[in-house]
Amino acid sequence: MLLVVCALSVVVVAQETHCGGTPDRLCDVKPEAVYYKEPPITDSEVSYKQLKTMFPSSSIQLFDVRNPDEFEAGHIPGSTNVPLGELQEALRLSSDQFKQRFGVRAPHKEDSSIVVYCQRGRRSATALDIMWALGFSRARHYAGGYSDWVQREEQGGV
Repeated sequence: MLLVVCALSVVVVAQETHCGGTPDRLCDVKPEAVYYKEPPITDSEVSYKQLKTMFPSSSIQLFDVRNPDEFEAGHIPGSTNVPLGELQEALRLSSDQFKQRFGVRAPHKEDSSIVVYCQRGRRSATALDIMWALGFSRARHYAGGYSDWVQREEQGGV
């Protein structure tokens, strides 16, 4: 028998086996597939909706860790390009040096409004690891990345 379980945004498809032919007692449930309607959000991640609500605040620091050519081809409005390969060095710059190089104020380790993103979430996850290792423990990343942003904006922000 096929069993489909929905919990929050997770859908699990499983085969169930009954013990001794008793239909009310399951002895084994083996998941065949797990589908997410939307990726689960952790404390280290920011969803599209969360990111949109952060924009009215001028304190958000949104960093695009993609390569400059990707950034120039399109980026989330208000973001600053700090390529992943330069991130560690950039975060070690003085406030004045950072401002001169990137045109925005340098992030501070205690800031809670630092968000990094890339195209799909892999590079931003790496960027987050770098930031945490350098003491930016409240930084988060937009795991959906620019591709998710574009798709949702084309759908009217849903």
